Amino acid sequence: MVLSVENVRKIYNGGETPVEAVRGVSLDMPAGDFVALMGPSGCGKSTLLHLCGAMDRPTSGRVLIDHIDISQLNDDRLTAFRRRQIGFVFQFFNLLPTLTVIENISLPLSLDGKNADAAEDSARNLAERVGLSHRLGHYPQQLSGGEMQRAAIARAAVHKPALLITDEPTGNLDSENGALVLRLLCELNQELGITILMATHSEETATRAKRIVRMRDGRVSKK
Repeated sequence: MVLSVENVRKIYNGGETPVEAVRGVSLDMPAGDFVALMGPSGCGKSTLLHLCGAMDRPTSGRVLIDHIDISQLNDDRLTAFRRRQIGFVFQFFNLLPTLTVIENISLPLSLDGKNADAAEDSARNLAERVGLSHRLGHYPQQLSGGEMQRAAIARAAVHKPALLITDEPTGNLDSENGALVLRLLCELNQELGITILMATHSEETATRAKRIVRMRDGRVSKK
C-alpha cells in the first residue's frame, strides 16, 4: 500500500473543550489509486489530509506511507520524508512570487540537493507535459489562474512522490480551467501511476477519481 491509515484519531486541545476532528478513520490506497475525499465543511477532510501528508501527527492510530510509520520519525526525518515522498497541490496555488515558473517547478529537487542542471531538465520536461513550456521564464503574477495551478501540479509531481495530495484543486478556477486541471491530474494518475488523494466539495470533480470516500463528523461514512 502507498497509504495506510489505521484507526486514526486527531484531538485538538487548544480550547476549553477538546475537539475530536478525526474519529477512528481507516483508509488504504494501493499504488495508482485516485481517491476523492468528500464531505461537508467541518467533517474532518482537511485534518485527514494533513495527517496523510505528514503535516500533522495523529493523537492515536497510525499513518503509513510506503510502509513507513510516519509517527515514528523525528521532526527532521519527517521533513525530509515529506519533501521526497509527498506532493501537495492547494486551492490557492502557493507558488513563490519571486521565482520563475521553472524555478518554482524545480524547487523540490533543489531543496533535496539535486544537481541544478538535472533539476532544471526534469522541470522542463514536466512543464512541457502540463503545457507551460512557453511560460518558463515568467513569474506567477504573469500567469492565469489555470496556468498557476498547472505549475503547482508540476511542482508537486516533479520529484515523483509516492503520494500526491490535492485540496480543492479546482476551487479557485473557472469551469474551463478546472476541467483542464482535472484532466491533467487524471493523466498523471493514469500515465505516470501517481497515487492521488483529493479533497473536494464538488460531486462533478469527484467523479473523475477512481473512487469516492465520504466523511461526516470526523468519520468515514461511505467508502
